[in-house]
Amino acid sequence: MIHYRKDTDKIVTLFLDMDGRDGNVINHEIVAAFEPLLEHLLGEKDKGELNGVIITSNKKTFLEGGDLEYLYHATDPEELYHSSLKLKRFLRDLEQPGVPVVAAINGDAIGTGFELALACHHRIVLDNPKIRVGHPEVKIGLIPSGGAIIRLMWLLGIERAFPLLLEGRRYSPQEALKVGIIDSLASNRKEMLEQAKAWLLTHPDCRRTWDDPDQGIPGGTAHDPDLGHRIRLMTAKLSSTTHDRFPAHRAIIEILAEGSKVDFETAYRLDSRYYAHLATTPVSKSMISTFWFDKQAVRKGLNRPKGYGRFRPKRVGVIGAGRMGSAIAFTALRNGLEVRLKDVSQPIADRGLAYISEKIDSYIERGTFQPEEKEELLNRVKATDRNDVFEECDLIIEAVYENKMVKQKVLREAEDHLDEYSIFATNTISIPVSQLAEQARRPENYVGIHFFVPAEKNSVVEIVKGENTSEETVARAFDFATAIRKTPLVVKDVWGFYAGRVQNTYILEGITMLQEGYPAALIENIGVQSGMPKGPLELADELGLEIVRRYERQAAEHYGSNYEPHPAASALDKMIDELNRKGRSAKGGFYNYDRSDEDHQYELWPDLHQHFSITKDGYDRRRMQERFLYTQVIEAGWCMHEGVLKSRAAANLGSVYGWGFPAHTGGVMRYVYTYGLEKFIARCAFFQERYGPRFRMPGYFKKITMEELGELSKVE
Repeated sequence: MIHYRKDTDKIVTLFLDMDGRDGNVINHEIVAAFEPLLEHLLGEKDKGELNGVIITSNKKTFLEGGDLEYLYHATDPEELYHSSLKLKRFLRDLEQPGVPVVAAINGDAIGTGFELALACHHRIVLDNPKIRVGHPEVKIGLIPSGGAIIRLMWLLGIERAFPLLLEGRRYSPQEALKVGIIDSLASNRKEMLEQAKAWLLTHPDCRRTWDDPDQGIPGGTAHDPDLGHRIRLMTAKLSSTTHDRFPAHRAIIEILAEGSKVDFETAYRLDSRYYAHLATTPVSKSMISTFWFDKQAVRKGLNRPKGYGRFRPKRVGVIGAGRMGSAIAFTALRNGLEVRLKDVSQPIADRGLAYISEKIDSYIERGTFQPEEKEELLNRVKATDRNDVFEECDLIIEAVYENKMVKQKVLREAEDHLDEYSIFATNTISIPVSQLAEQARRPENYVGIHFFVPAEKNSVVEIVKGENTSEETVARAFDFATAIRKTPLVVKDVWGFYAGRVQNTYILEGITMLQEGYPAALIENIGVQSGMPKGPLELADELGLEIVRRYERQAAEHYGSNYEPHPAASALDKMIDELNRKGRSAKGGFYNYDRSDEDHQYELWPDLHQHFSITKDGYDRRRMQERFLYTQVIEAGWCMHEGVLKSRAAANLGSVYGWGFPAHTGGVMRYVYTYGLEKFIARCAFFQERYGPRFRMPGYFKKITMEELGELSKVE
């Protein structure tokens, strides 16, 4: 569990090495193993036989977080409060043995695992770009349970600690050094341990700043009028961007403000009270379920075709050096692949290469890459106007203009240079993969891989299985997605696939409200207040009104005689055919785009009310918000009913990452679970009676139970 070694300089090294695990995880077992060791170290100190302690790991990881399944099922705040205090007492004992302690971090130190590192007096990390450290708890609706908020406040100050905790990033070693949560880097394990020992021997005074009465919080406390004012501004900005839908975000700023006014031990207890409350909220349960269990299950192979060995791509070709193609190329490049970026001319291809170079520079600036890595990265990408560069590629992705003839043309040109094992993938958003594959020589090797904007940041992709796509090709596309750190969602080749189809219902509901006489500004604000990233009219413009209409026409074709026209269809026809306002790319839609604005703060079209009269002089905000969310959840239910998706995990992840369904709900399926299945069904019936058949309950929700909706996704 923990191996003990003492050298002649009276330095003790503790090697974390949990039995029967690939990595070290902080839990009651490791805490229990530390207790007698800490007593022994205190005894050694009293005898003058201890000058310092190094904590490192014999595993690939240093130490990672705790038991999320326990947290998911926990319902008693008092129990969680005392559990948090127990962990905090252990960490206080660790930082108060009377000798300095160094964390020599040779692998990932995440969440509660990084709490232990923060409790050490000095932190050295192996300079391996694959290592990650930090506190991502906020991304699952939690805050750190071991006092990291208080320690980071004392180490960095309120104004530096707040954005770091709020973002919840996993930092590379270089990034962690830059933001100040570690102290130094080492090029190899031997150097790391030598650095640790040297620091211990030169720093016998091991009091933490919070235990020194002569020290204070950097930048001051919330008692200071100027800092107090800035904290209020930060709080107001947080509320304006999140609409207070994420309790953990608000808790962080409140803990920092309140904790800065009291002593460390009082702040420690205050922090535990916030933690115990947050861990029992529906928001936390939903986010843990989706962003941990669903995401882990999908990445481990949920819905991946069985029986095929793992595909390990080495070189990928990208056709189309526009923003999407270049972003896909950069994503593959930063994850270790070689890239061939092709366009119709060398100057256009070179522009794509320039974009990649700029992205590398931005990652160097924040510490993800080092300046000396840029040349190596650029050496792995080649920009060209030739197709013969695809001869040694494992996979080709086309990201050209959304036009069937153009996409089939580049397919034919590339296939002349592909072997029988290569995969050809299309990044289409609206054209059925089976139609595009009609021109393919090997349709079994043709698949859809739909990246979402921005491709380098969005963590999911849709793997679209065409009518003739083989199961092996789907499995290989799945493996490619995980190789570039994406979460792959396997979907059926139907209109809009999954994300586009469901997102369209949100857009259409906003356009319907416009027809009903609601002011456009109100519609946009209610859409954002419901938790969506953008208003439906802005999103319609961004996607393009012709694409929105295309999806609806594909729905009509799909359902045939059972199709019932959406009430927004006539408004779309008016905007496109009569008013010639087709969206942002056409410089005019529901918004005006006739001026340059670096902040992209565009105005609603002033003449909109002349074509869509404002007749509503009152509104029910809750009902409007529910209409926006229900129409998406219902369409997702139809996707599950029709087999477009195979798992609730994929539905949840696709909804949040794919088009921005409110993250605090955990996604479309978790929304129903939290709301209550019976209440949801009853509310759908109300909406159907009042607004029409688009709110009809899918059969999927009639067959499933609350227990099934609440099950955690797992892959053994």
